[in-house]
Amino acid sequence: MEGITDAPMRAVQTESGAFRFVVSEFLRVCNQAPPRKVFERHIPELGRGCVTPSGTPVQIQLLGGNAEALAQSAADAVSYGAQAIDLNFGCPAPTVNRHDGGATLLKYPHRIREIVSAVRRAVPQDIPVSAKLRLGWDSLDPILENAEQAALGGADWITIHGRTRQACYNPPIYWEPIGEVRKRLAPLPVVANGDIWTLEDFRRCREITGCEHYMLGRGALVDPYLAPRVAQELGIATAPVNAPFGKDPKQWAAIFSRFEFHTEQRPDRAVHVARRIKQWTRFASIYGPLDWMDRIKRLDTYETIHSELVA
Repeated sequence: MEGITDAPMRAVQTESGAFRFVVSEFLRVCNQAPPRKVFERHIPELGRGCVTPSGTPVQIQLLGGNAEALAQSAADAVSYGAQAIDLNFGCPAPTVNRHDGGATLLKYPHRIREIVSAVRRAVPQDIPVSAKLRLGWDSLDPILENAEQAALGGADWITIHGRTRQACYNPPIYWEPIGEVRKRLAPLPVVANGDIWTLEDFRRCREITGCEHYMLGRGALVDPYLAPRVAQELGIATAPVNAPFGKDPKQWAAIFSRFEFHTEQRPDRAVHVARRIKQWTRFASIYGPLDWMDRIKRLDTYETIHSELVA
């Protein structure tokens, strides 16, 4: 989700009240903690209580393989205002994996425990520390050991994407191992993630995993009404939504206007927002054609895109 779930997107997605919390894009940590300005540029919500404009908490996501540097980064983040830390052991990007980050750690269970433990010791006990995992590097079997090591390191909850790193985002999705981890680690919360595109997908995932907690990523971008509908199903109070978002260009124009509203002031704001809207549109169209996509391909400002969609 790197490159698309930035602060303006987090602001848009949380306006419905469907999410209990959101996670920042990962902040990559190499051999030393990034300076404060990097944190604040990457997670501007730090300057306002670490919540989105609608008040939804933002969890700070860190990625890397150096336990000491990650621990220092977590401690620094808390001093800047972070209310929770998430550790990324699931990113499948080759560049990240070649540099000892993300899913490459799935091959070394003891290092998962070492990193979680170091971060847990570095921050106050009332600051949650969570870990996001995939099922394994190239097989499903490692998830039990990796999840147990994260739990032994002190993770407050574990999020599991139901694929291996080698599978990337290709089908199929495997929710069954997530349910096995949930039973093995109970009462530790386990968050199910992966291929929840529709309310029916959510129901199947809940039936298979038995989980009480769910993370939505790509599905929430493709259908901005998905999160409120899932929240309703879980008994979380939100405004009633009874149907998917749809493909009406005017409907998309309305949500794009919210994204433009939340984008920080910058000299190239109109062009920047246009690029991001087209990125979002390309992403959403992969999972269902948007008839109006070709109409905005060559438009280069937010105003021209908006005018085309509402025409």
